[in-house]
Amino acid sequence: MTVDPDHPNRKMRGLLVLGTIGAVLAAAAWSGIASRLDAETALARVTDEAAVPTLATVVAQAGPREEEIVLPGNVQAEFETTIFARTSGYVKRWSADIGAKVKAGALLAEIDSPEVDQQLVQARAQLVQVQAALTQAQSNTELARVTNGRTTRLVGQGWSSEQQGDSDRLKYEASVAAVAVAKANVEAQQAQISRLEQLTGFERVTAPFDGVVTARQVDVGNLVNAGSGSGPELFRMADTRKLRIYVQVPQSYAALVKPGLGVDLRFPEYPGRTFPATLVRDANAIEPHSRTLLVELEANNANGELLPGGYTEVHFKLKTAGHTVRISANALLFRAEGPRIATADAEGRVSVHEVTIGRDLGTMVEVLTGIEPGDAVILNPPASIVSGARGRLQKDEKVDLRLSARECRAFGKDPH
Repeated sequence: MTVDPDHPNRKMRGLLVLGTIGAVLAAAAWSGIASRLDAETALARVTDEAAVPTLATVVAQAGPREEEIVLPGNVQAEFETTIFARTSGYVKRWSADIGAKVKAGALLAEIDSPEVDQQLVQARAQLVQVQAALTQAQSNTELARVTNGRTTRLVGQGWSSEQQGDSDRLKYEASVAAVAVAKANVEAQQAQISRLEQLTGFERVTAPFDGVVTARQVDVGNLVNAGSGSGPELFRMADTRKLRIYVQVPQSYAALVKPGLGVDLRFPEYPGRTFPATLVRDANAIEPHSRTLLVELEANNANGELLPGGYTEVHFKLKTAGHTVRISANALLFRAEGPRIATADAEGRVSVHEVTIGRDLGTMVEVLTGIEPGDAVILNPPASIVSGARGRLQKDEKVDLRLSARECRAFGKDPH
């Protein structure tokens, strides 16, 4: 029998091949298991990260010590009136047109009223009649008094009857009453004359105060009627040396505006300029429909630079409360126990604070107690958020302002 000398070597090579194949298979199996473990670990990590809420925060700002608010104001003259006719007739002439500066008592227009003039003449003639009737009644009274005295003596001496004495006494008393009636008629007629004299005086339309004529609605020959309800206005006048400005202040600022407060006025016709004014009084009551407080300002206008009837921007500089914090309104949590605000620290730990809300400023609210300036306030917090919860703070995204090569070519710019 022949022995093969390479037999042990072949056996060794076979074992080596089998070992290599086993190692490769074991490595492949371990690689699959490891990748699956890594995938499961990554999935668990992603799941855990997704379970942690992302918190958008903003830093709470300290409220200003002085706050400026701008409100519209209605400008009016200190005194302004509409002038109507007090007697009926035709406009005879006018002597003041719009823009005329007049003094109190200055003639503005004359009215021709012949009916009133004739009534005055008639009333004066009737006064003469009633005065003559008074004189006659006084004479009759004197005669009746003398006759009654004589009859009384004759009745006492028996020379006249008692009936005659009673008749003369009653005639005397009647004549005394007639004198009283005549005097009353004279007084009534004198009052009538005074009224008509005043009406004829109203034929002269005069200025009620120093000021400027702002409107003239009549011309020569126009028929005007007495009274404000039955005829057109004749003139309008305004005293513009001092202006009144009326402003509706929101209720949230009502406690900060007090008489004596100085403000600045800005008018569109004078861009860049400010005019001082002073708050002189307020309505002392909130208007229920608009929830505003009506305040009145006064501004000096001795040079006539400002015009009444328009509007102005009123700039109030108000002293605010000593310690306040302002936050966005969407940071509030409304719960049964009261308003709350959630904050987060640098590690994302959440704290829910009980707060006291001050004024509602629209997109912002004023917080009086509960948080401090610099706290990271969570915006749009979930309703279920509680103290001790953790979150991931949202990082600010940076916007790449560089243009792409395609955009550069579209705008005709060099992409390099």
